[in-house]
Amino acid sequence: MTTTTPPISRFSVPSLADIPEDIRARILEVQEKSGFVPNVFLALSHRPDECRAFFAYHDALMLREGSSLTKGEREMIVVATSAANQCLYCVVAHGAILRIYEKNPLVADQVAVNYRKADITPRQRAMLDFAMKVCTASHTVNDADYEALRAHGFDDEDIWDIAGITAFFGLSNRMANVISMRPNEEFFLLGRLPREKKS
Repeated sequence: MTTTTPPISRFSVPSLADIPEDIRARILEVQEKSGFVPNVFLALSHRPDECRAFFAYHDALMLREGSSLTKGEREMIVVATSAANQCLYCVVAHGAILRIYEKNPLVADQVAVNYRKADITPRQRAMLDFAMKVCTASHTVNDADYEALRAHGFDDEDIWDIAGITAFFGLSNRMANVISMRPNEEFFLLGRLPREKKS
């Protein structure tokens, strides 16, 4: 029985040669680092201007310096809220990144299924409590939510980061679901097994 691999998007995906040079340069840089091209770059290149804006905002949130949030904590927010939004692409792709940053093969699955039972710190649990509220009921955020986060050492800029990451990936989740963006097979295994030491 032969099976065909489904397309990575419902919409047309440009070939690498047809993608504008600045976006193509970023794609090739990512490919060199990771060994493959994450499908999000190709799928979003369907609309180059929006692709540029998407990754500019992504980088502003996920690479911002001066925050007390670690790279792993930022990925926890993405995985937990993307699971709530039932986004296969983001749970799989960012789950892989989370496993790598935390050097923990179990944490991404735990956070995706039920972060309250995950092997994370009370501080991280409070962070995800707030992120989930922003994700599912942002209109109910109040002073008590800020106080709960401050009790764990988060300041107002950190709280903005948590909300911003949650909101941005809410957009990402919805677009990924609408266009049926497919995660690369490589993501499923990344960070699950210890890397072999080079001799």
